[in-house]
Amino acid sequence: MNRLTMFGLVVVAVMAFAALFAPFIVKHDPGSIDLQNGLMPPSAGHIMGTDSLGRDLFSRMVFGARISLSVGFVAVGISVVAGVLFGSVAGYYGGWIDSAISRFIDIMLCFPTFFLILATIAVLGPSIWNIMVIIGLTSWMGVARLIRAEILSLKEREFVEAARAVGASDFRIITRHLIPNGIGPVLVSATLGVAGAILTESGLSFLGLGVQPPVPSWGNILTEAKSTLGIAWWITVFPGLAILITVLGYNLLGEGLREHFNPHRKQ
Repeated sequence: MNRLTMFGLVVVAVMAFAALFAPFIVKHDPGSIDLQNGLMPPSAGHIMGTDSLGRDLFSRMVFGARISLSVGFVAVGISVVAGVLFGSVAGYYGGWIDSAISRFIDIMLCFPTFFLILATIAVLGPSIWNIMVIIGLTSWMGVARLIRAEILSLKEREFVEAARAVGASDFRIITRHLIPNGIGPVLVSATLGVAGAILTESGLSFLGLGVQPPVPSWGNILTEAKSTLGIAWWITVFPGLAILITVLGYNLLGEGLREHFNPHRKQ
């Protein structure tokens, strides 16, 4: 494992730890308002300063990590399940089923994803659950193409023929033999997808269409930073760095996994 991949793994582990143990890490309530201490710069009492309402920024950042990572993992989980389902069926059965699913994937790819998300939120309303589901249901197409390509390659192998010879059902062949052997590229795509989902959620929250205050997320913390940029640099810098480092960490980890699962890598 190279240094960049190790860096990505460390970032992912630290962010996951912060999200899981957020209540034990922070010493301030992220929703506690103290107007007398509004817009305080970083200090010993508030290591990342406070916002305009006097809320501790470090506490809000840590709880924001929980929200951002939850959106990323749930959205990617939905996209992986949908993508593996469509892709495995298309790759295994081929014929008109493959053609129909492939054309459906092509149609979905024609839609501008971000604007489709915006339109759906306009109808359903902004909420964390809507964000998770919408991002997941608009990002499964790449996974479907990957698993379809893997299964097209694997389904003619000897171990699949042996499974058919002993009377294994199509469902068992797909779930027990094909998907486990073709899951490598999907894991890479899922890792990179978490980074994309975090960016999407942050963008939506920044626009006021994602996670709604007072629930903290990195995106809606940045929304407040627009009006305090000239007098409270920390409200911009810390959420921006958190998004940058987290997305970079997942991308580096994804590239490391891609290299690991590459069948043509140097031994």
